[in-house]
Amino acid sequence: MSKRNARKMSRAAAHLHPLLPNADEIIRFPDAGVRRYVHHVRAKSANQAALLESLASSHVVVALGPAGTGKTYLAIAKAVEALEDGKVQRIVLCRPAVEAGENLGYLPGDLHAKLAPYLRPIYDALGERLGGKRMKAFIADGTIEVAPVAYMRGRTLNNAFIVIDEAQNCTFAQLKMLLTRLGWHSTMVLTGDPDQNDLLPGLSGLKEIAARLDGMERISVIRLSDQDVVRHPLVATMLSVL
Repeated sequence: MSKRNARKMSRAAAHLHPLLPNADEIIRFPDAGVRRYVHHVRAKSANQAALLESLASSHVVVALGPAGTGKTYLAIAKAVEALEDGKVQRIVLCRPAVEAGENLGYLPGDLHAKLAPYLRPIYDALGERLGGKRMKAFIADGTIEVAPVAYMRGRTLNNAFIVIDEAQNCTFAQLKMLLTRLGWHSTMVLTGDPDQNDLLPGLSGLKEIAARLDGMERISVIRLSDQDVVRHPLVATMLSVL
């Protein structure tokens, strides 16, 4: 390996996502340099391992925990894995369009353009798993569907992997409606932090939904903590005092 290629490998390894395996598992593509992609992610804590196991075995998973614990990333990774393994025919992404204390006003464009700012974290995770071109192609042909909460009523989602992100910004009635969209051969994942919602006090329904579903057969409620944070070490430290 030339010194130039070695430097490329070193830079790529330094920027690996915290949930991805080690640098020796980077895949090299001809004429494309070094790309960061692996088929499977690996848990960094016991709670993350429990979440990955639940995503593979349960039809409904509720993942609760503070920011940076890998809830959304792991859900997206398992959704892509299920799609590529032929276990589901599509991925459905849903995230409430609730602003974090700011009013952005009117957003131009079609439905996808209006929702794009709110779905950016999901798109980032999808892009890491699929690559930008494949992600855009799947969105264009409907294999990956972006659906606002308001448009989910009345639907039955069969053969799908459904991810409801930032579920703490949904009311109890909205979450009940979303959960009852589950169809045959489908998996639904709700992710969120009940202690960090942008609704008026008492409106978020995630904590109550998790309490009612906990212990039911084929439903998993996984609670992550500050110890599972995989972002900068200061994030976990700040969360312990904020």
